[in-house]
Amino acid sequence: MSVNVITNNEFQDMIRMGSHRLGQNAKFVNSLNVFPVPDGDTGTNMNLTFQSGYQAVNESTSTKVGDLAQALSKGLLMGARGNSGVITSQIFRGFGKKIVDKETLTAPELAEALVAGVKTAYKAVMKPVEGTILTVAKGAAQAAAAVAENNDDLTAVMSAAVNGAKKALATTPDLLPVLKEVGVVDSGGQGLVFIYEGFLEALGGEVDNNDQYQPDEAEMDEMVSATHHQAVQNQFSNEDIQNGFCTEMMVTLGVNATSDDPFDYESFRNYLDGIGDSLLVVADDEVVKVHVHTQHPQKVFSYGRKFGSLAKIKIDNMRIQHETIVEDQPQSQVEQPQLDYGVIAVASGAGLEKLFKSLGVTSIISGGQTMNPSTKDIVNAIEQSNAKRVLVLPNNGNIVMAAKQASQVVKIPTAIVPSKSIAQGMTALLSFDMTADLEQNQENMTEALSTVKSGQITTAVRDSEIGNLKIKKDDLIGLVDGDIVVSGQEIIQISQDLVAKMVDADSEVVTILIGVDGNQDTAEQIAQQIENNFPDLETEIHHGDQPIYPYLIAVE
Repeated sequence: MSVNVITNNEFQDMIRMGSHRLGQNAKFVNSLNVFPVPDGDTGTNMNLTFQSGYQAVNESTSTKVGDLAQALSKGLLMGARGNSGVITSQIFRGFGKKIVDKETLTAPELAEALVAGVKTAYKAVMKPVEGTILTVAKGAAQAAAAVAENNDDLTAVMSAAVNGAKKALATTPDLLPVLKEVGVVDSGGQGLVFIYEGFLEALGGEVDNNDQYQPDEAEMDEMVSATHHQAVQNQFSNEDIQNGFCTEMMVTLGVNATSDDPFDYESFRNYLDGIGDSLLVVADDEVVKVHVHTQHPQKVFSYGRKFGSLAKIKIDNMRIQHETIVEDQPQSQVEQPQLDYGVIAVASGAGLEKLFKSLGVTSIISGGQTMNPSTKDIVNAIEQSNAKRVLVLPNNGNIVMAAKQASQVVKIPTAIVPSKSIAQGMTALLSFDMTADLEQNQENMTEALSTVKSGQITTAVRDSEIGNLKIKKDDLIGLVDGDIVVSGQEIIQISQDLVAKMVDADSEVVTILIGVDGNQDTAEQIAQQIENNFPDLETEIHHGDQPIYPYLIAVE
């Protein structure tokens, strides 16, 4: 089937099919995570990012392809999650700029837009690395441009783009040794291939597996917003709140489950009903979404992890919400004094939120590993900070790019402290000076990041070989600043081996943060053994309630 022009209808179909094809394969993209840790989220991030772009295109009433491309660009920008999502948004930002004035698209114009997208994406990354989504985007654009020189059939050009993307994807293990070592291709690049395959399907072309996805527009209902409580808050007192934490989670069934027990809706719902109220459980064959009021959020998350990975979690303290709402009524319109500084941190877990606020954080964005907030989430937090200037601590290497993108969108002066772990974020806050200007605080806090080493203990989700380590599924693994350095089956030994690789002559304090799947007794045993092995070190234990990692260990 030959297509010589892309109108608004074809363009909308391309974005729709790209979004749904990526969504259909998001789990597979997640499975390409290099390390065998239960936090692979590239597919989830790219899927949510592109869904945001699709929604913006779907809501546009313009009949100009150029206008629709601008809507796509804006939607992707605000919905971008994780590094893969940010780079995807930059690819289509350049794409959109190239065709901003176009009513329709021809084959050469489509190819030129793909090339422009690659240039923009490379410029957006401070240190571009080959063997990533950038390489795949470049391969697709070059192949499309070559065909467009002599062929005005858009299907042929898009087919060339898909084939070029796949060829480039196949080279990623040769360009990034860690990919070859583990035996996977780049996950972000694979996600982009699925998007381009969707484009090709929409133009009437065929992909290798002929897996034509027929989208169901009736998406699962979104989680109940925490704001639904506000209408009834003034009808009861704080003492009436028996289950004080509004807890939400989304579980991707069968992915990195901590138990072999099969998921049963009634049993699942009955358990949660036994530890809370105001329960809502929505489930299909792949995902379970939960909303419940409880005194034990960690039990909710731990139970959810038995059946799959936590794609999203959220905790709101309803007692604090109630106090705030009641205080605001009836003077809710009274303007509050503006803060001189707003300090925003990304964290997941009631304990971590409490710790960050004790260190001076004024606002928490719920999220972290596997739950990367979008650019829009960060923009909203900045705009709602009621502050003259804002500092943002991403506390995760996969959130830094989205945070920087958010800082470029808002009008409030905002600086990003590029913390890549919870430990770095907490250490940076110790260097915050209320009397210093924004740039000086950013410089001082960024400099402090190098004074702490961040350790993580979790469970391997598959067999793997990392360097000299041979890792088996369900082994305990220890990471230092993101690199797997130890593995084994005994938690105390793993923790000691991990700390030994983190301690140096300047080390003074070891902090242990207990996660949802950790416990106080084990943490105390870990601390005691550290003190035995390193008598000069002080140890501290705090409840972080973070998912994925039963224990986070920081050495300063």
